[in-house]
Amino acid sequence: MTPDMYLVLGILIAAFSIPSILSAVSDGRAPRASAITILIAGGLILLAIQTQPGGYTLQEIPDVFVRVIAPFVS
Repeated sequence: MTPDMYLVLGILIAAFSIPSILSAVSDGRAPRASAITILIAGGLILLAIQTQPGGYTLQEIPDVFVRVIAPFVS
């Protein structure tokens, strides 16, 4: 996998775990599974930043999403 894929996967996992965190907190439960998914997402994002020469900037993130998703769409 490329660093771009790691970054996109990490961002998507983090985004999908936010509703789970909110649900657990509103029900009065400990968000254990959500915390684990956030750690996994953070690890993927960190791996992407470390393996990409020069890292990423915020302006590059939409382009990274397009580069990763475009081959699957077309």
